[in-house]
Amino acid sequence: MLTNVASPEISLVRLQGEFNASNAAALQTQLTTVVQSSIPSTVLVDMENVNFLDSAGLMALVSAMSLAHRLNRRFSLCGVSPSIRIIFEITQLDRVFELFETRAEFEAVLN
Repeated sequence: MLTNVASPEISLVRLQGEFNASNAAALQTQLTTVVQSSIPSTVLVDMENVNFLDSAGLMALVSAMSLAHRLNRRFSLCGVSPSIRIIFEITQLDRVFELFETRAEFEAVLN
């Protein structure tokens, strides 16, 4: 479901599978842990392998992003598929989240 890979610049979180009401609380708990314990002040969530996201999963991401901002950490998403990106656009959260096509695009912004 979630793997965390730390590097000197970023904490990379790779999500995989479906995130819905049945597992959104676990996702939120895991993301909260990553954001709170992140030594680099940047958290990047790679959603390339996410094939479903409902409102509960979306709220877990919003909660983690809000926490990151309160802790003065950067929280970004990459690899969001077109079908899931539509959810961000409909809810206008594409204006709130930093969305990148790929991890390489995100890293280019860091440099």
